[in-house]
Amino acid sequence: MSCGCKTSGDSAHSCGPKKTANGCENVNTCGNSYKLSVFDWLSNINNPAPNRCDFVEVRFKNDRKSFYKNVNNIPLHIGSVITVESSPGHDVGVVSLTGELVKIQMKKKKFSEESALKIYRQANQKDLEVWQEARKKEDGVKLEARKIAQRLGLEMKVTDVEYQGDSSKVTFYYTAENRVDFRQLIKDYAGAFRTKIDMKQIGFRQEAAKVGGIGSCGRELCCSTWLTDFRSVNTNVARYQQLSINPQKLAGQCGKLKCCLNYELDSYLDALSNFPSSSTILETEKGRAFCIKIDVFKKKMWFAYVDSSIAWYDFDIDLVKKLISKNKRGEKILPLEDLKQPETSNHTIDLIQENNVDRFEKKNRGNRNRNSNQNQNKQHNNQQGQPQGQKRNRPERQERPDRSERPENPNANAQSGNQPRPQKQHPQQKQQVEKVEGSANADNKPQNNPSKKKFKKKYPPKKDNNA
Repeated sequence: MSCGCKTSGDSAHSCGPKKTANGCENVNTCGNSYKLSVFDWLSNINNPAPNRCDFVEVRFKNDRKSFYKNVNNIPLHIGSVITVESSPGHDVGVVSLTGELVKIQMKKKKFSEESALKIYRQANQKDLEVWQEARKKEDGVKLEARKIAQRLGLEMKVTDVEYQGDSSKVTFYYTAENRVDFRQLIKDYAGAFRTKIDMKQIGFRQEAAKVGGIGSCGRELCCSTWLTDFRSVNTNVARYQQLSINPQKLAGQCGKLKCCLNYELDSYLDALSNFPSSSTILETEKGRAFCIKIDVFKKKMWFAYVDSSIAWYDFDIDLVKKLISKNKRGEKILPLEDLKQPETSNHTIDLIQENNVDRFEKKNRGNRNRNSNQNQNKQHNNQQGQPQGQKRNRPERQERPDRSERPENPNANAQSGNQPRPQKQHPQQKQQVEKVEGSANADNKPQNNPSKKKFKKKYPPKKDNNA
């Protein structure tokens, strides 16, 4: 029942790994996915009986784990609920690791085989009922313990409470900056809870590991999932990484500096080994200049004048090394503004056009403009009485002769028959008149080949084979 499956109270049931036939139904709360779990990559390998490891790793509440000896050769698997030896009485835990990997974990944590306690049996139904009843009382006991400590005026914080499997002992985990006097506190706890009291002081990072939470990166805290050794982190780590000393951004849930600041420290130290010292001062013709900023990734250093530090000038570290060598020879370098080279903007072309917002609207927009132009031409041709598909070459309005002057042109009179155009005409007659006018305007504006008709070729839309 502690591992989350329905049959964990049965002594014959074992959750086992997820891929086995008798795997646990609720693997999120089973032995394969708890805090500080260890992946058993030797689970499908059967070791010979003489070389079988008799030690088992057992986990308890939160991240507390210990190693026990299987003296009775009980068949145990990951997720099995067992009853183990304790002082006083017995305790109930869940098997978290078996096999040859237990020896490696014991060696890693420097656990002595002689001090290992033994396993009594697999937990029966009575052991599980007593254990679950004790677990239900932990929240209420924690609140009552905080009230008693506050009434006594002690500067401490009760972080967590853990009952032993047989309810014969309760352990209080607390955090405090200074030493706390427990003489009166333990008497009050023993009178209120009627059991043996054990007090354990933990650090602020261990408190965050027990409580758990989500970090600023969006993932679960490292200390509550896989991190076991807490190394010291100081402000020099942030300075090496060119981070602003802002406690709100650099501090984690525990109130201390984040442990992840140590992860990339070696990479930054290797990169900074090629940089000149950050306290470098350059002697220029305009005055002295000092380093004000360093960019590890771009390998640049920013300098500014001592007299006026408003303007910053960035240089590559190779150029800075050359300038430093000139100063060592006693030569003054040019002013910073003269040494600064103009930056060349690298124009990138997005071939895939994934960053373009209008990448889906280009084809539609071109077709829409083409259709609008065609509609405008059709409307214009209908107003002039010209059939579609026939282009008409008209002269400009300034060169167009007036109707009163048309009879004076003999060629025009001969072609048009000196007949004025009536207001209402038959459509066939109207087309003939327009042809005559077009031939008359041909004298004013020459054409290359008036007999050919120019049609606008319409291309069919392209098909996307990848759609």
